[in-house]
Amino acid sequence: MNVFVFDIETVPDVEGARRLYDLGDLDAAAVAEIMFSKRRQETGGDFLRLHLHRIVAISVALRSQDRFKVWSLGDSSSPEEELVQRFFDGVEKFVPTLVSWNGSAFDLPVIHYRALFHGIPGPRYWEIGDEDQSFRWNNYLSRYHQRHLDLMDVLSGYQSRAAAPLDEIATLLGFSGKMGMSGTKVWDLFQKGELEAIRNYCETDVLNTYLIFLRFELIRGRLDPAAYQQECQLVRDVIGAESKAHFSEFLRLWN
Repeated sequence: MNVFVFDIETVPDVEGARRLYDLGDLDAAAVAEIMFSKRRQETGGDFLRLHLHRIVAISVALRSQDRFKVWSLGDSSSPEEELVQRFFDGVEKFVPTLVSWNGSAFDLPVIHYRALFHGIPGPRYWEIGDEDQSFRWNNYLSRYHQRHLDLMDVLSGYQSRAAAPLDEIATLLGFSGKMGMSGTKVWDLFQKGELEAIRNYCETDVLNTYLIFLRFELIRGRLDPAAYQQECQLVRDVIGAESKAHFSEFLRLWN
């Protein structure tokens, strides 16, 4: 089985807001502030509606046979369209089990909207059994199917009041957590041109999610304790060999 753990980072879709609100050539920071202000008036908070996000990073962890790899799609100069295309290309190639934390409520709907805006096909992802009968009862779109496993959704018993933040669950389990970062800081980093920092943060979120997934596999009996420890050691070995600062810090904080 191929497992594809993913996470995205986003910023305000400034170009979309210019069209929606007829803001002309107003600079990006001013447009974003208008977007945040409108949202604060609606909800009291800054979190934008999902169709007003633009993706700036997609990071993944792939577990396939004896292979484990963590990386960010494209590079720091890749346009959003390329990132989204690469995501769907991965689904087409590996037909993996997708694993996320809150992916059903955030990451995947944002990816859907951005694919719609860019006209990016992903026939395998959207399959629900019309062309391939095996997808009728297990596809990526239905909430209770397993081709996409939203760990937050499943562990909360599909109850929004029981949902927990990734950072807190990862920290409670002895993993690194978010190491002082959060999604609320991404826009500031983006304005400073620090795309690599955003991509590195996204990769650590993917690592936390993957390690929680391994613990989930343990409690539902798909890994025995020895196999679980082997999988965790594989992660340690792989990211340790990368010699990247954010991976080294992740390992240092992983108890």
